[in-house]
Amino acid sequence: QVQLVESGGGLVQPGGSLRLSCAASGSSFRGGVMGWYRQAPGKQRELVASIGRGDVVNYGDSVKGRFTIFRDNAKNTVYLQMNSLKPEDTAVYYCYIALLVGTSWGQGTQVTVSS
Repeated sequence: QVQLVESGGGLVQPGGSLRLSCAASGSSFRGGVMGWYRQAPGKQRELVASIGRGDVVNYGDSVKGRFTIFRDNAKNTVYLQMNSLKPEDTAVYYCYIALLVGTSWGQGTQVTVSS
């Protein structure tokens, strides 16, 4: 089983930037799809970004052009660079990894965009 530990959330002003990190440990995560979902109060969880084999990436429509997902395989870590943040980006962000044996989730990290 893969364990995921997230970091990098916090409070930022509109237009600012944050970088989230998700470090994987435990069983091999190679070949899995990693990414981020988010959930705001009263809303459904939505896909933010994912990265799969060959570093093929996918983004939710609301973050395209502002967020970038990338990973460092040597560190078993995936990152989410978030620029031009908006108040509507406020949510708990969850890292995940999808493997053939199942999906594992991180504990979530709060991102708050407010002046």
